Amino acid sequence: MLLKGKIALVTGASRGIGEAIAVNLAKQGATVVGTATSQQGADKISDNFSQKDLKGKGFVLDVSQQDSVEKLFQALSEDVGAPNILVNNAAINQDNLLLRMKDEEWSSVIDANLTGVYRLCKICLTPMFRQRWGRIINISSVVGATGNAGQVNYTAAKAGVIAFSKSLAQEMASRGITVNVVAPGFVDTDMTKELPEVYRKEILKKVPMKRLGKPEDIADAVLFLVSEHASYITGETIHVNGGMYMH
Repeated sequence: MLLKGKIALVTGASRGIGEAIAVNLAKQGATVVGTATSQQGADKISDNFSQKDLKGKGFVLDVSQQDSVEKLFQALSEDVGAPNILVNNAAINQDNLLLRMKDEEWSSVIDANLTGVYRLCKICLTPMFRQRWGRIINISSVVGATGNAGQVNYTAAKAGVIAFSKSLAQEMASRGITVNVVAPGFVDTDMTKELPEVYRKEILKKVPMKRLGKPEDIADAVLFLVSEHASYITGETIHVNGGMYMH
């Protein structure tokens, strides 16, 4: 029970990587708050915790809306308390070539994937500051380091998350708060299952391990970084990609 007594907030926790992270933290004793953009998604998170006999609950959150963030924290203060572990996993994509990209496709992705991280970190920091203990994990992506044609908005946001995290880590280090990044490669989730088989084969050619990652591979990296085993690590980006990109 590495996380007994801790309260963790995991955004985008209804499926895939976020679900695996939320379950993994709860199995280690944390009380986990998982968020989804709909009530149906939030109920799914609550049901998942209940079926696995884990301490946790789902809440509705739109990370692109400040009032939604504030509403969530009001609800948490009345329910489980302020989180001292934050995992910013929620993200969207609106892929297009830059020449065809609409302003809305740019701004919506930046707002959710980068400004959303800013909003959640800022509101979580005050209670962490008081406790002189906190763990923030921001989920980036391999393409935030390599770039990817057709994703200038998504890659800019994910690269921004890495730089943001380094700066915040420097600001918070003396207060016992670590800030790190996990950058997944291509992971076997609902999203990648929708890719054409030809594209999946092309991806695998670039991965030395010759397989897609599992959500649990990412969840285990997150668990390590939020635990006391990683108490002297901050401002780092852990790439979990089967060797696709080596930094």
